[in-house]
Amino acid sequence: MENGFSGEILGRPGNEDGRMPGLGEIGLNNFAPYIMNRIMARWNVNLADELRSREMTTAKMRALAVLSVSSSLTINELSVFGVTEQSTMSRTVDSLEEQGLIIRTPRPDDLRVRDVSITEEGRTIFNEIWPVMYEGLRQMFRDIDDDEYRAFLTTLHKILRNIRKNEI
Repeated sequence: MENGFSGEILGRPGNEDGRMPGLGEIGLNNFAPYIMNRIMARWNVNLADELRSREMTTAKMRALAVLSVSSSLTINELSVFGVTEQSTMSRTVDSLEEQGLIIRTPRPDDLRVRDVSITEEGRTIFNEIWPVMYEGLRQMFRDIDDDEYRAFLTTLHKILRNIRKNEI
């Protein structure tokens, strides 16, 4: 396998005839980014419906989710982990702070940098949302056994390492 990919499914650029396969030849159902986008779009729509009833946005939920498992992060770190553009995350943090769900504190060694942390009220709100997220996860992986799930996560982590732009 060259570069870890056999090319059996997608073909190899520069094969015998020097031609790269077209998307029509590969097919949408064999084009992983398309399938991943469909899955995540459905996940986000399902979750957004639940969040709306709690006056919560997807960006806010992602920030609270990340902060629920992190002691504190900068807005830049939070935007990476929350998979949200930095400008959107900045506005999201402003709103969450106004709601009392997070706090920002200056770093003692660099007052220009502010650490973002979840408050008890923020943790309570996230704990109300978590069962919805967990049920969505269980539905998504219904009929998938533990070994398949572990292999899937291993593959996703390899893909992330291949494409990421930063170390976090």
